[in-house]
Amino acid sequence: MARAATNRQEELIDGVALIFLRRGFRNFTLAELADELHCSKTTLYALGHSKEALVRNALIHYFQGAGETIEARTAAAGDPSARLTAYIRAIAEVMRPASGRFFEDLAAHPDVRDLYGRNQQIAGERLAKLISDGVESGDFRPVDATFVADLIAAETIRIQAGEVDSAASLDYDGAHEALAELVLGGISA
Repeated sequence: MARAATNRQEELIDGVALIFLRRGFRNFTLAELADELHCSKTTLYALGHSKEALVRNALIHYFQGAGETIEARTAAAGDPSARLTAYIRAIAEVMRPASGRFFEDLAAHPDVRDLYGRNQQIAGERLAKLISDGVESGDFRPVDATFVADLIAAETIRIQAGEVDSAASLDYDGAHEALAELVLGGISA
């Protein structure tokens, strides 16, 4: 399901995605999900023909919307430093609902892990482009944009999975801000 066909389906797929991000997606039944969303299981089956398809469709839907939000925030920023910072902040914002449980379920589910990995690859490519643009404009010193983007992506994953909160005295937002500051400090011309 690329996009929900009705407003109600759009509302439901958004709700399903947020539930999965907040509480994970392995330990629920369609009946429980239908009850929480005040709909029937038949309505949920219209969003995905099986539990696995529902998980996949809901997360594809969420990541598509997240990508649109991230790109809009990035495009609204001015210079290369502001665009890179906006991109990192937007990633933090759209992934804020993702819980440790979501990342545990992700690690145990190959299809969803692959979907998330593809989104990470797209983000890494976009980060590399933002960095390359900054190098070309002279705002950033000459660096290997792909390497820097990979470092950002790897640390972003650690922050989102809650690994940084326990290892540092930074909260979720503070860790993303510190990452942006560290990167910009290292690559600014």
